[in-house]
This record gives sequence, structure tokens and C-alpha cells, in this order.
Amino acid sequence: MAWYGPLESPPSEIRPKNPIDLANQINVPMLGLYGGKDMKITAAQVEQMRVALKAAGKPSEIVMYPDAGHGFNADYRPSYNPQAAKDGWKRMLAWFKDHGVA
Repeated sequence: MAWYGPLESPPSEIRPKNPIDLANQINVPMLGLYGGKDMKITAAQVEQMRVALKAAGKPSEIVMYPDAGHGFNADYRPSYNPQAAKDGWKRMLAWFKDHGVA
């Protein structure tokens, strides 16, 4: 489950690889929720992750909210987007239930 988490950033000591680099090693179904207006996580990166997961045969669903930016679920931020947040929360709960977590 990823709420607009970074997909690609410069490697560092604590993060030597990016999620895109590790897509073939993911062992659980993945739900990704991203904002189409996010300047930190671009639509191209999200599409790259989608392609990597599909190529690796990993069960996943990635949702892009065209009118949402980074942090759209954080109701204490100016980037809060109530429609995207509500839909994302609903999808997250359904995802957990469908995959035996809740």
C-alpha cells in the first residue's frame, strides 16, 4: 500500500534502491494511490512502476487522481483533496479486506 510514496530518488546509504528497482521482488499485492498534479512523484514515474509491476507479474492496482497533488490525503496540508482522499481511503479499506488483512 503506497500513499504517494516516492518511486524514484537519488540513491543514498539508507535507501540504496528505489521501489521501481525492486518491483520484481515485491511479494504482496500492491495498491498505489498517486496525485496527477504531484510534482515530486511524476506521472511518468508512476507509469514506470505500473509497467515494472506488470512485467514482473505482480498483482497490483495503481490509481492516479488527476486533480490531486502530493499529500492529498493529509487533511492538515494545503494539498488536501477531500474527493481523492475519500476515494483513496475507500479503496485502501477494500484492498485490505480483499487481501485478507482486515
